[in-house]
Order: sequence, then structure tokens, then C-alpha cells
Amino acid sequence: MTPRWSGEWALEVPGEEPAVDVLIPSFGRPAELAVTLSGLAAQEGVPFRVIVSDQTEGEAASFVQPAVRAMLRVLEAQGHPVRLERHLPRRGLAEHRNYLLGLATAPFVLFLDNDVWLEPGSLDRMSRALRAAGCGFVGSAVQGLSYLGDRRPHERTELRLWPDNEVLPERIRRGTEGFARWPLHNAANLAHAAVELAIPPGEWRLYRVAWVGGCVLFDRDALVECGGFDFWDRLPPGHAGEDVAAQWRVMERYGGAGIIPSGAVHLEAPTTVTDRDTDAAHVILGQ
Repeated sequence: MTPRWSGEWALEVPGEEPAVDVLIPSFGRPAELAVTLSGLAAQEGVPFRVIVSDQTEGEAASFVQPAVRAMLRVLEAQGHPVRLERHLPRRGLAEHRNYLLGLATAPFVLFLDNDVWLEPGSLDRMSRALRAAGCGFVGSAVQGLSYLGDRRPHERTELRLWPDNEVLPERIRRGTEGFARWPLHNAANLAHAAVELAIPPGEWRLYRVAWVGGCVLFDRDALVECGGFDFWDRLPPGHAGEDVAAQWRVMERYGGAGIIPSGAVHLEAPTTVTDRDTDAAHVILGQ
């Protein structure tokens, strides 16, 4: 299969119509991005397209790094369409996510951070879970495997499974009962929970979340109907919590869940989001 170039940064490969658009907002961290792409190259069972939007300036652009280029070639050879974008100037996380969502056309969109490795089977499992539940999103909470020896049962006391994996709408805000679930995603808590639940291979359990960071599969129509990240222009460039605001809006109308086992491994690289002065969820949704 011969790839074809479309524009300066848009590389596409003809193939099966994707069921999932994988959206990767990227800034710096080319080594981590290469690992993230390698995880996608190991996914089977669901046709997907990869869209990477890089905001790294100048010669340091992630796309020119050899390891990144190699993994892009692997994805192309597998028949997965790949689209590469440069999106500058930087206007904040919410604007970047809004831009990526505007490029998506598949029924499902996976927002995947550029420092997350997905174990084989994760994308197929998440897709099947989202279809079965019929909710707005299913998220795989990223696990820091350096914490495998750090068991925190006190942080898992709020773990509540959705009965029969049937997810219902709910309203989450800071101070509500559901907000207290946020420690579930610390360290390697979900990895420990998966062992304790003894879930058979290929199966999953959905659980109640406060929100999920780093790896979230949305029903695209549900996300767009709830406004997506259209609030970006109400925020200063230095903010965090834009994913929380978008997820809370979707949860209120369609419901959202986390999935066990997660399958998403955090690479534990230093954060590139150093300016967190503004809490997007508070600005957009208040208390």
C-alpha cells in the first residue's frame, strides 16, 4: 500500500473507513510520542485513524524525530490512515482539543495523551464496552506502573461498579458525592483493582468515575452535542481541567464510565503543562 501526501503535514493512507479517530494533542516529548504510537500499532479488532497535532515549535517538531517517523510508517503499512498537523500558535489545552475534534469524522474519538502506552486489545475492549453501554464515554485511567508495589486500598474505597455495565447519566461537581472518586486513579490503583476483581480475559467491568484523564473514548456525536471544547475562548492559555469540564457535560446527558482493566500505562514523564493557574471546570461549570 502506497501512502499519499495531502498538503504539507497531512499524510493519509487509503483503507477501511475508521470506526475510531485517535486524537493526539502533542507538545514536546518526541520519545514518549513514539512509544504512544507503538502502542497504537499493536491494536487490532477495530479500524482506526490517527490524527496527531503537534505544537512543538521550530526544528524540534516531533514529526521529524526518527523514532516517531518509524512508528508512523508502521501504522501506514498496517493500513491505518495517519494525519499530521502543526497547530500554532498555542492557545491552551482546550483550544487544541477543540481543533482536533473538528478534524474528526469517525463515530468514536479517542483522546489520547502523548505519554500513554496502550496494551494490545485496549482499543477494541474500550470500543466494545462503549457500544454495549451506549453512554457518552468510556475512559481507561492511566496507570503508573512504578507504583505496582504501592498498594493503596484506602484510595479504592469509592470504587463502585455499574451493575451489569449499564451506565446512567449523573451530575458531578466539586463537593458532590461523586467527586470523592478522584483518588481511584492515583498511582496503580486500577491495576490492583483488576487483579482483585479477577476479570476473565477479554471481558471488562465499568465503574463510576469523577473523571478520567489521558485516555478517553467518546461517542463523537454525544461529545459534539454537549459542546465539546467550545468553551476554549473563555479561558486563558494557562489552564488545566478542560477534559474534566467536557466530561462532566457529557456525563450529565449521556453518562460516562471508567473501564477495568485499564490497559493504559502512563510513561511518567515530566508534565508539559506547567501553568495551571485556571481551573477550566470551575470557570465553565462553577461549583
